[in-house]
Amino acid sequence: MKKNKYKNIYEELAGKMKDGTFQPGELIPSEHELAARYETSRETIRKALTLLSQNGYIQKLRGKGSVVLDTSRASFPISGLVSFKELADQMNGAIQTSVEEFRLILPDPYLQHQLQCSVKEEVWKVIRVRTFDGERVILDKDFLLKKHIPALTEDICGKSIYAYIEQELGLTISFAKKEITVEPCTNEDMDFLHTNGFAHVVVVRNYVYLDDASLFQYTESRHRPDKFRFVDFARRHMK
Repeated sequence: MKKNKYKNIYEELAGKMKDGTFQPGELIPSEHELAARYETSRETIRKALTLLSQNGYIQKLRGKGSVVLDTSRASFPISGLVSFKELADQMNGAIQTSVEEFRLILPDPYLQHQLQCSVKEEVWKVIRVRTFDGERVILDKDFLLKKHIPALTEDICGKSIYAYIEQELGLTISFAKKEITVEPCTNEDMDFLHTNGFAHVVVVRNYVYLDDASLFQYTESRHRPDKFRFVDFARRHMK
């Protein structure tokens, strides 16, 4: 059976992205230019571009066109529970953490719900920005119950909170519930991150528990979508 023309165009364009003809961050030719180049309709080109977008090769930017994504983007495990520092040690490139806010707060109703705590329970609020090769691409918002983490410093937050909890406090971080969504950029995202024209971020919410099943941390990590991918290993269970 003859392959649809849009699939041929998709495969050719995907090949050019793999071999470096089109570089990450580069805008590909417009629909009009591609239609002329391949002697086909713009509708056929749109189908090819939609397939490229669905498979993670391009991101469509409103008013700009389609930008090539880095298919070698950093991988974040979905099922694992690791610190950012542990992930950073496995990545290439210059990686930095800056602590933008560090203080004790009393939780508002939203945090009371997320941490299952009362308004009188103090919470460490830690806002950090992760920079990759000079670009601010992750906004981490951590909230930790002081009753479980009685002492914390800005210096520790700039390194590894989990290493401190496990090695210095002697606590065991056991498991987490994760939620992953795609959400519109907030004003806070645009203030802290280099959004680079993206209108959305990938948001990972973690509810982290100690080995006695105590919820001690709520985290919201907001990622620019062109720099990361989230991976998991799945096995089919047969009856």
